[in-house]
Amino acid sequence: MKAIKKITMIAALLLGTITCIAQVKYYSTTKTFNQCGYNTYQCDVKYQEVTLYNKANKRTYKNQIFKATGKEPPLFNNPDDVLDDDWTRVKSEQIVNAAFSTIERQRVKGSALGVSMFIDPDSGRVIEVKFETTTFSPFATIPVSVYRKIETDLKDSIWFTPTTDGKKLNYIYRGWNQYIVTP
Repeated sequence: MKAIKKITMIAALLLGTITCIAQVKYYSTTKTFNQCGYNTYQCDVKYQEVTLYNKANKRTYKNQIFKATGKEPPLFNNPDDVLDDDWTRVKSEQIVNAAFSTIERQRVKGSALGVSMFIDPDSGRVIEVKFETTTFSPFATIPVSVYRKIETDLKDSIWFTPTTDGKKLNYIYRGWNQYIVTP
């Protein structure tokens, strides 16, 4: 009987330890992540708002402008920058959702993750991705490797067909807040 209690206590302790480890807040302060096998990620924290992106990104904090004039498009103007499509939004959301494990999906359930794609105006390919959350969001407990997977999968699988107006911009922007779907 004592052996069963001891095993139960050890199992509970291990489960508690695993739960605590899994819920580490990775993005509570501004810092750089150097991960083996891929590029460096930057986490910028300002007023508890987190911006996470590949440090090689060049557009994360650059305004969208017209290449010829250097002027920004009018605010809240939805330029006709890509041909209409019926698959990119759904596919992008599927890619983001699929990157999270079942346990991670349960953990972030009910919270929104900001996902932004920067698109090359000439090729229509996704060239940069950034993520936005808060320091207190459950998304702050997700390791950078998951965000890296989302970035590479979006770059590999998503493309647009830029219009003449879209080709006039320094980049085409698409962004959304995503709620992760649980199985």
